[in-house]
Amino acid sequence: MPLRLHLHGTNQRMGSWLDHVLAQQGRPALVSPEQMATLLSELLGAGAALRAEPIPAKGNDLELDAELETYRGQVERLRELLPSIHRQLLAERVRIEGQRSRVQSVAAWARASRQTL
Repeated sequence: MPLRLHLHGTNQRMGSWLDHVLAQQGRPALVSPEQMATLLSELLGAGAALRAEPIPAKGNDLELDAELETYRGQVERLRELLPSIHRQLLAERVRIEGQRSRVQSVAAWARASRQTL
């Protein structure tokens, strides 16, 4: 697939993903592990396509230049979101660890209750 077409598809999917994540009144929505895996796959695919094909000098392929510029913009948008996504993931980890601790406490109580009966 030509680089321009690959980047065009990547730009559309990343733009859609970023718009969805930011749709909640300027605050990033919660991002699922599946969404992060999909995004990482997009970035890896675009990186492989960029490395596989020499990029002509700017101005030689105006459509490719536009796609590259759009891609840079998408990556910048993502870079701005990453700290927020990181904070969300840390908060989710704390929540899950709290739940795990409660489950372990209940399991310990149940074991102790069985022993006293």
